Amino acid sequence: MKINPRMWYAFAVATLSLFSCSKNLKETTPAANVAGLVSPLSVPAASSYEVPLAGNGFVTTAATGGAEVITSNGLGNWTSASAITSTYFRLALTGTLNVSVKMKVPSGTSNIKVTVNGTAFTKTVTGNAYTTYSIGSVNITAAGYVKVDVQGVTKTGSYFGDVSHIVISGAATANNVVYANDPANYYWSRRGPSVHMSFTIPSGTTAEWFYNELTVPTGEDKIGSYFMSNGFDGGYFGIQVNSATERRVLFSVWDPSVGTTTLVRKGPNVVDNAFGGEGTGGQSYLLFNWQAGTTYKFLTHILPDGTGGTDYSSWIYTPETGAWRFLATWKRPNTVSYYTGAYSFLENFNDNNGYYGRRVLINNQWVRSTTGTWVELTGGYYTADATASNDQRRDYAGGIDAGTGAFYLKNGGFFANYVNYNTSFTRTANGLTPTVNLTTLP
Repeated sequence: MKINPRMWYAFAVATLSLFSCSKNLKETTPAANVAGLVSPLSVPAASSYEVPLAGNGFVTTAATGGAEVITSNGLGNWTSASAITSTYFRLALTGTLNVSVKMKVPSGTSNIKVTVNGTAFTKTVTGNAYTTYSIGSVNITAAGYVKVDVQGVTKTGSYFGDVSHIVISGAATANNVVYANDPANYYWSRRGPSVHMSFTIPSGTTAEWFYNELTVPTGEDKIGSYFMSNGFDGGYFGIQVNSATERRVLFSVWDPSVGTTTLVRKGPNVVDNAFGGEGTGGQSYLLFNWQAGTTYKFLTHILPDGTGGTDYSSWIYTPETGAWRFLATWKRPNTVSYYTGAYSFLENFNDNNGYYGRRVLINNQWVRSTTGTWVELTGGYYTADATASNDQRRDYAGGIDAGTGAFYLKNGGFFANYVNYNTSFTRTANGLTPTVNLTTLP
């Protein structure tokens, strides 16, 4: 079936995401609110499995001027021989894996190449009804994700065909097979699992300020990534990769159940507006070409205003300028709160880029109490979202980075060794009290 790519793109953009808060004025519930996550379950055992491209496929090599697209029916508009579509599924067992492709060719005959974990097969297909074509078998030697690439070779019709599923069977699929199988959530499955690290504020400490440091390792700054540093009950603050040419520092505060969050003031060149979607609130962002491999410092202040509201303010320290840069102060009415719910998260907001991996180091967390004392936070609790808890994907990880001692979060890329969520970690205290003069902040 031929698809209009613009129509499918419009559908994807209409789906709510954290990214849309900075592009389309929509936001979703803060990730730290996810609770009750369960252990991975995997797909029920069967003699064979039909892995739908709709939830597990990506156009990983786009052709120049190509129209290939993943839709709710699978691969559509397959016209270019240079385009490559990849489908991923996870196997826990070793042994024989048999691979077939379920597709149709509306007119003519197509010769295609199917590559399974690097082993290539060719097949001639024809017929305008969906048919399962046997491709070949490979030996799986280790647990983890398998990648199946489909590419056109030659065709006599107008396009190569429509591919709905990769069909798998064999000893390696006897049990514990994982792939996205929930059609209602394929958009989220293709985005990949979001992961979070919540920080423990000591009992008896009323936190007014939260300080955190974030480093995106070189090569981990994929388009569609949101590296959120300072999360709190009611909002979040971090950095994004919005496109090949645009990066942002984003600070957002949700509306309370009654009332509207309003802007008090903002820094130079900061854009402010409202967002809507599954919730509403105020957002502010700064266009800034932050760099992977550089450590950025984040500071957020939450203070009741004495009249039934609370002011939320955030700053980022950019080594490139050697100074703290002010984002904004937002007033949340009908709210009396200090800093609660401290956390960080990592997500991908571009469903077409869900096959890319990303990683972030999060280090040196501190809160400053209402009495003026800095307290270091060394306890972290690692969780994941519903894409993980519903076992649609297992490429998620979090914990303590062995090289730096910092907390880390990792997702996407279909890596083999996931880390169980709902796990507590403790980093080694470093005693590096934040060196920031709170009285001279812009």
